[in-house]
Amino acid sequence: MTRKTYLYNLLFPALVYATLTGVCVGTCIVIFKFCASHIIHASGTVYALLREHPGYLPIAVAVLFACAVLCAVVYRFHSNLRGGGIPTSIGILRGLIPFRWIYNFCGVFAMSMLTFFLGVPLGTEGPSVQIGTALGRGVTRMGSRTAGKKHAAWDRYLMTAGACAGFCTATDAPISGMMFAIEEAHQRISPMIILVSTISVTAAKVTSNLLSPLLGINTYLFAPMRLITLKPRELWLPILIAISVGLFAVLFLKYYLLLRTLWQKFTALLHRMMPKFMKTTVGAALPLFVVFLITLIAGCISETNLSSGHHLIEELMHGHLAWFMLIVFVMVRMSIMIFANSAGLTGGMFLPIMALGAMISSIIGGYLITHTPLTSGYYPVVVVLGITACIASMMKMPLTAIVFAIEALSAHDNIVPVLIVSVLSYFITEVFEVESINEVVLEHRLEDMRHGKEPVTVDTTVTVGADTFAVGKQVRDIFWPANLFVLAVRRDTENKEEMDERGDKTLRVGDTLHVRYETYDPDETKRELYAIVGTQNSPEKSEN
Repeated sequence: MTRKTYLYNLLFPALVYATLTGVCVGTCIVIFKFCASHIIHASGTVYALLREHPGYLPIAVAVLFACAVLCAVVYRFHSNLRGGGIPTSIGILRGLIPFRWIYNFCGVFAMSMLTFFLGVPLGTEGPSVQIGTALGRGVTRMGSRTAGKKHAAWDRYLMTAGACAGFCTATDAPISGMMFAIEEAHQRISPMIILVSTISVTAAKVTSNLLSPLLGINTYLFAPMRLITLKPRELWLPILIAISVGLFAVLFLKYYLLLRTLWQKFTALLHRMMPKFMKTTVGAALPLFVVFLITLIAGCISETNLSSGHHLIEELMHGHLAWFMLIVFVMVRMSIMIFANSAGLTGGMFLPIMALGAMISSIIGGYLITHTPLTSGYYPVVVVLGITACIASMMKMPLTAIVFAIEALSAHDNIVPVLIVSVLSYFITEVFEVESINEVVLEHRLEDMRHGKEPVTVDTTVTVGADTFAVGKQVRDIFWPANLFVLAVRRDTENKEEMDERGDKTLRVGDTLHVRYETYDPDETKRELYAIVGTQNSPEKSEN
């Protein structure tokens, strides 16, 4: 790769576009957090009013039904707004889910506010990641109009940068945001992924630090704490927490599959019982209404069952509730979260899953403090380790969990215990062969989206054109269309050199690639491929 190609085809576009993406995402997510905090506060006020004056409940039920109808109408026309923000974003980043960025951006923002106001236990971080993903594509679209068609190939890189920036701004954990791209979104390490995510996260972090004080909101997710440093003889504690939370994660993931199956049967029964004229909007609204109604009942019983669980986590970090109450709260919050996700409500599961980890570890901590020599000063570190184990096991992100614990949970003096709970809890889920909650949700989403469709297999060759995105980049660094494999690279006979100085395959003008891919949308896959290597004239060979 020449120096000029490196600068103008990789480094400068990455710097400019990723910085612009980070600034846009940082600005929008700060505004999103500002709006969400006020909406959640208003929701708490309304539920407090309902608990004091039950006579208003019929009005509340009517409002919930109207909201369910509104959601059903919106989801009917924009299905990508449904479900958890992180699984949806992962599908988009991997090229599996198509979407229109401006509708996604506006829709996720608005529908998340509605979900927060109704008190459904879903979080802000998932929508933040999805908003960042949408803005990343928006930057690509604007850049493609002004700088030529080849910049469309930056699409998934900038969406990745936007997703990382969204995670960073929502949680104030920049390194965890970069780890999200490597460990969860793409599940591979690439210099280009690291480059764009680092630049974008840095720009978003600076933007957030500048704007957050102006709106009076905290940049951090949890206030910094001073945790007791566990001694080597106390390492039995993280082992106990890891085993307990790891086993709970296995049960949770199996419980999710059970409740989702029951939910599907319930919605199918509702659909069969309805008259034909009600099977469109009203039919789609009824399952959502049921979730809203369950949330209303749970919220009127206790405010602990409401919202993302952020305040619950903070409360548990500084004190503990009765163990029998925590068991009830775990079951209620877990069930509503699964029902809400199965129904397709817009919202995130990252904070609610952290809340589950905080409650489980709080039960453990309360028992240990009561029946062992451990003092109450150990309580916060137990909760932090429980949250870390929950991220590592339920979401199958052990590296992100380690970094997040150090960045956002003040665990920098307990690195060894953090390593133990992350590795051991993750190991337990691997032993029982359970998948990440994000992967499970994404798989179900793709099954619903592809129902009744047949994939097309294409086997063809393409040639790398001059002044295209692929020039100067290694095969492993390029985000090829989903399910596309580069089977072979044939070099132009004028240039006999097969490998670069590091032993990697760097693409050059005139290289012929033998590719094979399976797709449900051949035109879109072809458009993505041509954005990378340039428009081709040769016909493609297909195999159904």
